[in-house]
Amino acid sequence: MACPPSAPITQQICSAHISQQPEPEELRAAAQCPVVDADGKKIPFRALYSERKAIVVFVRNFLCYTCKEYVEDLAKVPKSFLEDANVRLIVIGQSSYHHIKPFCNLTGYIHEMYVDPQREIYKILGMKRGEGNNTPVQSPHVKSNMLLGSIRSMWRAMTSPVFDFQGDPAQQGGTLILGPGNEVHFLHLDKHRLDHAPINTVLQLAGVKTVDFANKSQIIDI
Repeated sequence: MACPPSAPITQQICSAHISQQPEPEELRAAAQCPVVDADGKKIPFRALYSERKAIVVFVRNFLCYTCKEYVEDLAKVPKSFLEDANVRLIVIGQSSYHHIKPFCNLTGYIHEMYVDPQREIYKILGMKRGEGNNTPVQSPHVKSNMLLGSIRSMWRAMTSPVFDFQGDPAQQGGTLILGPGNEVHFLHLDKHRLDHAPINTVLQLAGVKTVDFANKSQIIDI
């Protein structure tokens, strides 16, 4: 459901995040790196944003409960909103490509998803490893507390066909708005697992209609 126009949500976003745009040579280097789709096909990173503006979300790992719940909200962005704005929505993980389809099924995510198994793009764009020392800020898209979320993540790891963390558990992610071409419109590097860029802020900055994530039940008078 589209929300009426409103001022951008600025929680968790500060000038430091926006000004830390990759140097042109860094983006050029990242552009040459391959990403892998759900069928194992490799394509250059630049192909994701060369012709159309793209929102590109790098997640920590596919077992991370905060990433799961963030991607569940990304799944609520209608394709029609993206098509109307001529914008792509792309999630990139850092596991084997075999985990893409199960993660999409788990989260209900229907948009584009790829992986960077060697974390080359993560490294080039300066995404950090480890948790920051800053005071944690609760992501507006994460509903589980750390204990419950961690237990669920471990259970998914234990019940998966192959026990692995589906990516480096210390790797942080980030969000960019790129293209068309080498233009960088926005960059947010996550400091810790809850430091997500609020989705409606990113949608607004990309020119996409926002989404109602409240999911509040309506009260009907009889």
